[in-house]
Amino acid sequence: MTDTLMAMDGQTAMAASRQAPKIRPGSDMTHARETAQDFEAFFLGQMLQPMFAEMDSDGPFGGGQAEQMWRSLQVDEFGKAFARAGGVGIADMVMNEIIKMQEVR
Repeated sequence: MTDTLMAMDGQTAMAASRQAPKIRPGSDMTHARETAQDFEAFFLGQMLQPMFAEMDSDGPFGGGQAEQMWRSLQVDEFGKAFARAGGVGIADMVMNEIIKMQEVR
C-alpha cells in the first residue's frame, strides 16, 4: 500500500511540475522565493520518505496505520525544516528558472 501511495505522490508531483509556477506579473521576488522553497521542501520530503518507510516501530505505539500516516507527515515536516534552514540548493536553481520563465513572458 505504501508503494501505491508513493507512486500516486510521484504522479501528482510530475503533473504539477508540468505547469508553470503561478507567479503574477509584477509580483515581488519574495513570492518567487517562497514558491522555490516550497518545491525544495516537497522534493526533500519525497527523498526522505523511503528512508523512513522501512523503520521498525517500537514501544507502546508500535506500528499501525495511524503511525504510518503520522510518520509521513513527520517526514514532510523534516523536508520543510531542511528547506527553511537553507536546503541543498534546489530552491536557488528553481528560483532562477522561475525568473527566466517570467522574463520570457
